[in-house]
Amino acid sequence: MKVLVTGGAGFIGSHVADLLINQGHTVEVMDDLSSGFRENVPPSAKLHVMDVRSSDALTLIRENQYAALVHHAAQMDVRRSVSDPAFDVQVNILGLINLMEAGKKSGLQKVVFASTGGAIYGEPEAGPQSEIHQQQPLSPYGISKLTCEKLLHFYYHEYGIPYVALRYGNVYGPRQNSHGEAGVVAIFAERLLAGQPTIIHGDGLQTRDYVYVDDVARANLAALNFGESPTSFNIGTGIETDVVTLHHKLQEALGIKEDPTHGPEKPGEQRRSVLDCTKAGDGLSWKPEVSLDKGLQQTADWFASRKIAG
Repeated sequence: MKVLVTGGAGFIGSHVADLLINQGHTVEVMDDLSSGFRENVPPSAKLHVMDVRSSDALTLIRENQYAALVHHAAQMDVRRSVSDPAFDVQVNILGLINLMEAGKKSGLQKVVFASTGGAIYGEPEAGPQSEIHQQQPLSPYGISKLTCEKLLHFYYHEYGIPYVALRYGNVYGPRQNSHGEAGVVAIFAERLLAGQPTIIHGDGLQTRDYVYVDDVARANLAALNFGESPTSFNIGTGIETDVVTLHHKLQEALGIKEDPTHGPEKPGEQRRSVLDCTKAGDGLSWKPEVSLDKGLQQTADWFASRKIAG
């Protein structure tokens, strides 16, 4: 299958591109390199440096007739979405519309969309949160991702383009960028290795569902092969971990003892997030395979080797 991976020079997208190529798919990457890196792109994948909002992106899809779009390009920083919601809308919503308007005229057969489980539900009424949990996002970022899911349903209903939305927990692993809220593991790792102070916002008892990037890549492959009606799946572990505990585990993985300091809470931040992934197990035959301790160790080793090499 000929697949276009947007954001494929970034953290999650590059891992997805690697796996798709390993499974025999022909992969091309679209990325504006605002947060991604050329070295993340698999050698056999052609890189198109362009913005998803651009006329160049529209032309590329119209002319190349991709069978599938795996869409990871996004404005993903919750804090930036709060301070500049218009930019969030431009990249996440208008960017998707641009791609889909091209896709509907060029034979696009499938979309796999990187959504969010952490921000789309809002504060949990009960946890873990399933896909039928009330959706009350507390940030423009969460609102934009939910809107994109609704737009994909429109393009399915109107033009027959099926989709799967994957609602990620907090993804971590090698190649993670230290920018943005979702990069908390990378931020801690880089600062600990550099001997710099690490800052926990608030009391650090806010929880997230941390899922390893290789598990997320497998979910994308399963979603690409999913042949039933369009739907959304949570992709996480069902386990809550607070930030203080995460910091301690990462210290142990790196072999560095450096206590964090505490700063003010961040605007728009949820207190809890944990995902029920039963539906993904049933529908995609997917479940997480990498424990938090193992994933953090592999991530710590990658960051440490990168520091030595640099």
